[in-house]
Parts: sequence; C-alpha cells; structure tokens
Amino acid sequence: MNPTTPAALGFRVHTGWAASVAVAGPPSFPKVVDRRRVALIENGEEKLAAVYHAATELALPAAEKLVRDATDAARRKARIAIEAMIQELRAKGYEPVAAGIVLGGGRLPSSLEAILRSHPLVHTAEGELFRQALIAASEACELRVSGISGRELYAKVASELGVNAAHLRDRLGEAGKSAGKPWAQDQKEAMAVAWSALAAATRSRGAKSPRS
Repeated sequence: MNPTTPAALGFRVHTGWAASVAVAGPPSFPKVVDRRRVALIENGEEKLAAVYHAATELALPAAEKLVRDATDAARRKARIAIEAMIQELRAKGYEPVAAGIVLGGGRLPSSLEAILRSHPLVHTAEGELFRQALIAASEACELRVSGISGRELYAKVASELGVNAAHLRDRLGEAGKSAGKPWAQDQKEAMAVAWSALAAATRSRGAKSPRS
C-alpha cells in the first residue's frame, strides 16, 4: 500500500462525545478505514458535558469559569483523540489530510447571559462547544477542516461528488457492511462529511502548481 494514501476524518457531534469515521483512497470510491466513538470529556466529569445546563444554576462569573474550563477540557481531549487517530492511520499506511464536521443549524448570541436565559440556546451551545473543540484540534493537527450543516449534508455532498442523494445514501449504507456495527445515522453522517473533506483536499492538492 502506498504510505501516502490520503485519508480524511469525519465527526458527528453529541454532548460530550462524537461519532468518528475515517475514509481513505480515491474520492470517487473511498473505503472506511477507521470507525470509533470519541470521548470529549473525562470519566466522572459529566457536568462538563452538560456544561451550559450546569451554568444556568450559577452566578454569571462562576458560569463563565465553568464554560471556560469545559472548553479547555474538551479541546485537550479532542487533540489527544485526533493525534491518536492520526498515528494509528499512519501505521496502517494512510496519511490524514483533512477533517469534516457535521455542523449545527442554530446561531448563538455572543453573550453567555443571553444563552443561559434560553433552554434551546443552552442545547445549541453545548453542541457547538464540542464541535469547536474538534475543529480547533483538527487545525492544531494541521488537517484541512471543513464543515457542512446537518440540514443540507446529503444534498451538498451528493452535489460535490456529482451523484444524486439517493445514490449517496445507498453508498453510505453499503459501507456499513464492511465497517461493522454500530452503523447508524451518526456513522453515515460522519462518513459523508469525511468523504466531502477528502474530495475537497484531493482537489486542492491536485490544483497546486509545482514551485518554479
């Protein structure tokens, strides 16, 4: 196997963890080369997962500190997890070049106080905290990072690949036969965004001109 076979990581985030799928090979027909659950909090630190919920019970200065601590902890865990994945993929003959994140659809105010006054925003903020942790960690690991909203994921990826959405869904379903269980919506979405990231990175590398 060519030791520089490109690979991309894809992440579908939940509160405190993410489903991750890595794909490698030609963007027209990549294969799943890694599938795992990525923990973004330490065991016993559940309050750092539902951090915005916990923050609603605190005075604003304490709430701000709790969110900062949770953000720092999630970014450390994400960095450790992604570095480990990169090392393992390299040992198998793949070179991770990109990462894709399934994004949320909500917008957040800049004020923590405003977020804590709204239960829907509390949920949105918790998801965003862990998405941003994975984005920051991927960038720190020098991966090309892209994101696609979950609402338009399949339509956008299908368009990028030049196939229809039904064909894409079939391909994602078939991938689970070799990847193994669990292979549910989380894994399919993580693969879709990884596939998109791999295709974009490959196009970018192919478009680079040699230095004169």
